[in-house]
Amino acid sequence: MPRVKKLVVIGPESTGKSTLTKGLAEVFAEPWVEEYAREYLHLLQRDYVFEDLLEIAKGQLALEDRKIKSAQRMLFCDTDLHVIKVWSDHKFKKTDPWILQQIQQRKYDLYLLTDIDIPWQEDPLREHPDPEMRKHFFDIYHDILAKSDTPSVLISGNPEHRLDQAIKLVREFLG
Repeated sequence: MPRVKKLVVIGPESTGKSTLTKGLAEVFAEPWVEEYAREYLHLLQRDYVFEDLLEIAKGQLALEDRKIKSAQRMLFCDTDLHVIKVWSDHKFKKTDPWILQQIQQRKYDLYLLTDIDIPWQEDPLREHPDPEMRKHFFDIYHDILAKSDTPSVLISGNPEHRLDQAIKLVREFLG
């Protein structure tokens, strides 16, 4: 049986990552890994602190490890630890060494970078609606992927167009 390929949807807040990831999982009848941070922060009864990011990272990877067991050909991930690193560096000016180690060890097969060309959707867990900050974070993710050995593709347009683009890319990727 061939190895399950892992696709990550990555990008700034409110760029349709969850919608795209879930849509791909439905089209290809494969599992998807939700963004664990949303669940964790929703249950937190206080503002998050530096140490919470390590717990979020561990939860994200545990969820990924659990979901890959039910995948046949593909696992769709709504984020990876790069996102936690970006947030940690931005908010706390540092990242836990365990997170950095996991970023080096965990390998993915394809990244889809979601563009900032769709309107901001208000959400109490989101922090940076300002267009300049959205561009700032987009540029960081773009740079991370440009320096990576893993193939990546920019996904833009309205949600339907994004899904159509991504479906085509995944079909080509799977061969």
